[in-house]
Amino acid sequence: QVQLVESGGGLVQAGGSLRLSCAASGFTFSLYTMGWFRQAPGKEREFVTSITRSSGTTYYADSVKGRFTISVADAKNTVYLQMNSLKPEDTAIYYCAAAPGASWLPTSRDGYRYWGQGTQVTVSS
Repeated sequence: QVQLVESGGGLVQAGGSLRLSCAASGFTFSLYTMGWFRQAPGKEREFVTSITRSSGTTYYADSVKGRFTISVADAKNTVYLQMNSLKPEDTAIYYCAAAPGASWLPTSRDGYRYWGQGTQVTVSS
């Protein structure tokens, strides 16, 4: 069955870094755009970043541009989210997601077919 399993979350001080991982299985990884979303308490789940599989094109929300980097390791069927210069407002549950199609960059939740269970990131001030 399809699985997206996130790891790497935790507690970090403001200005610190974390790297999230998402291991995918049960579908053809190379045919899906991969993305990360996050949801803070009391807020809607919001788009963070995505990467196409055809060309490696990336797209970032303005709030994380220049601080976060998405990447993919094809040999491991894994997508990463490197988060630097973390801020308290980055505190949220982070979700990995997969959208069918290798050449587009959906920013809406509706574009994504598969979701992970989420990993908590807490940034203290």
